Amino acid sequence: MACKVSFVYYFLLLLMLAPVPALALDTLRVLAWPGYADPDLVQAFEKRHHVRVEVTLISSDDALWERLSKREGGDFDVFAVNTAELQRYIDRGISIPLTPANIPNTAKQQPRFRDLSAIPGITRNGAVYAIPYTYSEMGLIYDRKVFKTPPDSFASMWDKRYKGRVLAFQASAHNFSLAATVLGMRNPFHIDGNDFRRVSRHLVELRRNVLSFYSQPEEATELFMQNRIALLFANYGSQQVKMLQNAGADIGYVIPKEGALSWLDCWSLTRGVKNRKLAEAWIDYTLEAPVSRALTERQGLSNTLEDPPTMQKSDKIIWLQQVEDAARRAALWDKIISGDLPEKF
Repeated sequence: MACKVSFVYYFLLLLMLAPVPALALDTLRVLAWPGYADPDLVQAFEKRHHVRVEVTLISSDDALWERLSKREGGDFDVFAVNTAELQRYIDRGISIPLTPANIPNTAKQQPRFRDLSAIPGITRNGAVYAIPYTYSEMGLIYDRKVFKTPPDSFASMWDKRYKGRVLAFQASAHNFSLAATVLGMRNPFHIDGNDFRRVSRHLVELRRNVLSFYSQPEEATELFMQNRIALLFANYGSQQVKMLQNAGADIGYVIPKEGALSWLDCWSLTRGVKNRKLAEAWIDYTLEAPVSRALTERQGLSNTLEDPPTMQKSDKIIWLQQVEDAARRAALWDKIISGDLPEKF
């Protein structure tokens, strides 16, 4: 009997002395774009709140949708998304309302970002689904050695003189909107059914003219520096300008005459959020001045606390809107990059 009691005693003692495993800590699961959650900033948040943060990076709106729709947002707590794409997450019930009062640093944002009801796509039926974080226009980066004067149109990406020297972005929605803009369509976010064939065929011609479709800004920088790239569609905007300048590229950046598609990225909670208080604390943390300024200083992206020095004229900005049929665009884009001929559309 004594032996049995002694065994139980030592077993309990070992349990008390054993280190608490890391998995016992609360874990915040963040789905974000490159540069939105740098390791040192994540570590500071972990230390402050005594939690773990798991960061997953995505490379396109299509990849974001694939990640979140697979389990209705159950794999993540908070995610970064632009206001146009946010709509389908709200429609699907993946994005849920948050409580702005739990995010006090919103009071530090510029007035145009504090008036959430005035920002299309952020609120619905009186509920707030997202908090603005960063934004940029998607302009055209060009090699100064190739262009003595800046290119004045996105149509330059289709110019046969630069075949194999163009980089474009791997995204279905943006590319259809870009092609529709180049073709002079009134609303690039709502392509009429009869016009899809024309836009698709135009994108086939773009596919034939580019060297590659990139996903990550680092990938675009590497491709630009290792090849004789003349033109680059800058999906990440000023972030890519900074990266290429840091790499020593002699580049210019322009918003062509058509205007530039522009995105406003926000933080939103998923239906699968495990700790709302912690998720909202993360959003609040990213709006602290040192963290937001780090986004600008490191990535070249605008933050919502200060006016950017490089944002282009507002009359040439085309803010993204929800597209007419994201699934149709994605399906057609898959055919385009798979090598289908124009006659297939």
